[in-house]
Amino acid sequence: MGKLVALTLLGAGLALIGERLMTLRERINAYREVEPVEPQNCHLIEGLENGSEDIDILPSGLAFISSGLKYPGVPNFAPDEPGQIFLMDLNEQNPRVQALNISDGFDKASFNPHGISTFIDKDQIVYLYVVNHPHMESTVEIFKFEEQQRSLVHLKTIKHELLKSVNDIVVLGAEQFYATRDHYFTNFLVLLEMVMDLRWTYILFYSPREVKVVAKGFSSANGITISPDKKYIYVADILDKNIHVMKKHDNWDLTQLKVIQLGTLVDNLTVDPDTGDILAGCHPNAIKLLMYNTEDPPGSEVLRIRNALSEKPRISTEYANNGSMLQGSSVASVYQGKLLIGTVFHKALYCVL
Repeated sequence: MGKLVALTLLGAGLALIGERLMTLRERINAYREVEPVEPQNCHLIEGLENGSEDIDILPSGLAFISSGLKYPGVPNFAPDEPGQIFLMDLNEQNPRVQALNISDGFDKASFNPHGISTFIDKDQIVYLYVVNHPHMESTVEIFKFEEQQRSLVHLKTIKHELLKSVNDIVVLGAEQFYATRDHYFTNFLVLLEMVMDLRWTYILFYSPREVKVVAKGFSSANGITISPDKKYIYVADILDKNIHVMKKHDNWDLTQLKVIQLGTLVDNLTVDPDTGDILAGCHPNAIKLLMYNTEDPPGSEVLRIRNALSEKPRISTEYANNGSMLQGSSVASVYQGKLLIGTVFHKALYCVL
């Protein structure tokens, strides 16, 4: 009798795992092929060969680009090289990237940059906040940007027990930010988390005086950004293939207003400063990203979401490629008719729209 019960439980367990694996394959679009949508005036950016995972463009047209991310399960073409922050001046006729020098006293050898966000204070000093994964941990690094020297001066490393598996960040003020946690587990149990869709990831608010979870229940909270009027926060849930529109309250808590379903795996988000539209860097088929094959590489996709706060947001495709040009798009950002598209591990694209 005991053996029969054990076999029954084993069979039920295997059936559940099989069903969850099939569901996961559907959630990550394992069978999807992307239809090409490619603007005419685009070219790869020389000097960005090992990823351009996140991009933040200042109102002046200077673009910061994080590169060299080492992330579990994702390809990396230069595993022994530290990450870098690049700068690109989009006001130039033919803009080029330049690696920014980082001040001494910072552990550059273990620099592993992920999401980034900028903050400009009342004196017009620019600060760059970087999600960093030294030795596969999670910290937030604060740098001051020295524009004349084209360099970054490291000011502070922020650590906290809630800052685990941090993906992206949006800065609200001096040492105030929201950050997303994309996985609850930081070991082999991540796979179980994905298969069972545990929804234990969250959005964190950080300040020197208060650190707290302000929204939770995400399958995998990923990119995050803020509306031009600073009233709303947009959060990508990559495994749910959607964007959460959230209202920001005076106590920093967030309440969900709506969810915009996109049908593709949404990574980082930015906002067009001229229109308020959301730009989403997306993965049309994530199985190709996780099981990298040079003969069948992951594609890239960029969506534009207009009128996100309306009852019927308008969704259009700005760019789509099957991987022949650009692999694993993670972010898209615009400045005065110029579009930058970054990737997790591959190259980056510059387009004049």
